[in-house]
Amino acid sequence: MRRILAVLMIAGLLGAASCHKQPKGAMSVVVIGGEPQLRDPALGPLSVPDQVLLANVAQGLVRFDPAGNIVSGLAERWTVTDDGLSYIFRLASAKWPDGSKITAAEVARALKRDITNRSRNSLKDQLGAVEDVVAMTDRVIEISLISPRTDLLSILAQPDMGILRDGEGTGPFTPQPGPQGKITLTREIVSPDDETTTRQEVMLGGAPAGRAVAAFAAGAADLVLGGTFADLAVAQHAQLPRGSLRFDPASGLFGLEPTQSGGALDKPQVRHLLSQAIDRDALVAALAVPGLVPRATLLEPGLDGVSPPIVPAWTATGYADRTAALQAQAKSIFGSAAKPPIWVALPDGPGAQLLLRLLQRDWGALGFTVERANDAKVADFELIDRVAPSSSPAWFVRQFRCTFVPVCDAQADALMDGARQTPVPAQRYALLAQAAARIDDAQLFIPIAAPVRWSLVSARVQNFAGNRYARHTLTDLEVASPGGE
Repeated sequence: MRRILAVLMIAGLLGAASCHKQPKGAMSVVVIGGEPQLRDPALGPLSVPDQVLLANVAQGLVRFDPAGNIVSGLAERWTVTDDGLSYIFRLASAKWPDGSKITAAEVARALKRDITNRSRNSLKDQLGAVEDVVAMTDRVIEISLISPRTDLLSILAQPDMGILRDGEGTGPFTPQPGPQGKITLTREIVSPDDETTTRQEVMLGGAPAGRAVAAFAAGAADLVLGGTFADLAVAQHAQLPRGSLRFDPASGLFGLEPTQSGGALDKPQVRHLLSQAIDRDALVAALAVPGLVPRATLLEPGLDGVSPPIVPAWTATGYADRTAALQAQAKSIFGSAAKPPIWVALPDGPGAQLLLRLLQRDWGALGFTVERANDAKVADFELIDRVAPSSSPAWFVRQFRCTFVPVCDAQADALMDGARQTPVPAQRYALLAQAAARIDDAQLFIPIAAPVRWSLVSARVQNFAGNRYARHTLTDLEVASPGGE
């Protein structure tokens, strides 16, 4: 009966979606989540639909191409001084929607606003090495640093560093209200010889995963963005064209963060016990994401300046073979007394339900009762599912500073502060590696795998590629790219 009801629900969604096909000339893009809104990133974190909108109507100095490479945004070119302490950008000739010229002073002012103490920009902490942002001329900006940062450009390319003025963006698209809460994005593309002009139009909207997938399956959407592990099963169980489900090789954090300081669970040995008791292979197999592997360390391979992390010795023992020893360890820690229940804060969606059942099975084998918490404030652990904005190890360790999390390590914070101040890159990376080791030793984060990010891509979309940042520009979607998939 449950299976029949599911089929009927999907059929109903397909029928509803088929009644709202977009005009053939406009590319239809749906981002999983709410309706996209143009928000000021200095006022707080943005939703994924808001980020997609901002990236396309309020570009920063630089931006990402489909493959995640850095390309020109407002800046037509840039240089870096030999000591790595100064980035100099020359702005292209561009205008605000009202026709006035975009000046270096305006851009510098917007960037400085994003990093002030009052700013709530989600990337502010990653820009702590910025000493000043200065307009040198009407078209030249200098960003000076207290120490070199090779990841600065990838941070500046993120949507949260888009440039706004009084709610107006800097392009490349111009937004207008569209039907049914959607936004019509348009831009004029002038040929290199200035003889022809092409108009690109995109209809951008937001919807829950079920509606977004149904719209794509019905041909009412050309591109769906913003999928995560939580809603992946919705796409995997839908009737979709072959090859339309694409995955990003996303970098970042996917695991459990302790949220309660004090109590029976707030002990490194307990957190290590719980980490070792998770059957990561089972979750990875159930998600069936190509290339996804289990992870048991904070840092991941391939980060700037640090060696690949040393995998804990216990990972060499299969889950079934280590369970008995873990049960004995749990008994040694808690004795014969009843173990405290474990409350876990998770997002909605079938993937989260899958993870909850896995934790209930694995931690239940040690005698724990695992419950889902409706509020992260009362949970013992919260799921962290974040894509890294750069390939720097600093982002990974700084997620666990005492400023941000209730369970932390003051000495790790001191190492991070030292890394931020030192002008010597090798020393900086060594300090960051030491901070990561302390976080792993105290098990301040229980890693599980990499973040899962997926999209649905129709045959009409030619210029699409997966990338480590899971960022996808809406420019030139129908132009074939050598880097496309």
